[in-house]
Amino acid sequence: MMIKLFQIQLAIFFKTYRISDILRAANAYKKKGIAVTSIFTYLLSLIFSQRSIYMNMLMGKNSSGFTKDTVYRFLKSFHINWLRFTSLLCARVVSESIEKLTDASRVNVFIVDDSMFERSRSKKVERLSNIYDHAKSSYKYGFRMLTLGWSDGNTFLPVNSCLLSTENKKNRVNEAMPMDKRTAGFKRRQLAQTKAPQVMLELLKTAKTVEIPTSHVLFDTWFCSPSSIFAVKKLGYDVVAMTKKVFENPLSL
Repeated sequence: MMIKLFQIQLAIFFKTYRISDILRAANAYKKKGIAVTSIFTYLLSLIFSQRSIYMNMLMGKNSSGFTKDTVYRFLKSFHINWLRFTSLLCARVVSESIEKLTDASRVNVFIVDDSMFERSRSKKVERLSNIYDHAKSSYKYGFRMLTLGWSDGNTFLPVNSCLLSTENKKNRVNEAMPMDKRTAGFKRRQLAQTKAPQVMLELLKTAKTVEIPTSHVLFDTWFCSPSSIFAVKKLGYDVVAMTKKVFENPLSL
């Protein structure tokens, strides 16, 4: 009963926000066989049912009509621009659902922050790195997950994100497999080795192209520098941030 109710709600969500159009705009479309929306719906249902592809198929509950190889080919596609997909989805949710509920004078903001994305049991993940976790003061295998979110002061929506590896080859466990440099996958892997302030600007540029209504960008001292502030201002956003403590004694100037 719960599964059927979830499927109905998911179908309403797909229809309301026209997910198939957003997938197509992000270069996710069917070349042959199974429709992309069917695979994407299946993956979403696994998340909310808290099951993996392996366990779902092992227990004989896979009624999707396709095998795990079909799902893995979809997930491994170098051509799908997931940054654009999540940004377009956020823009559509804001414009069609949230904006109608808020006053036009309300200030909307982008929020930038990073957190540890631990993959301690992984061994073959591309660009897996030994990352220092500032919260726990220890090194762990995983990535820094840089996230751009949108808020109107009451609602928070994720816009896009990027998993950051490291430029230091000594701290990288695995390298990326060779791929076409023109693909979205290659660009995403190159972005993973870029410094966080520059990645922040790329996430903002992607969000700006889909016209999410925002006037300010909020971030902490990690991203706050004169060059970052000027670059964000050049994109058309004002900045609210905590500045770095440069001098212990200002009177020494």
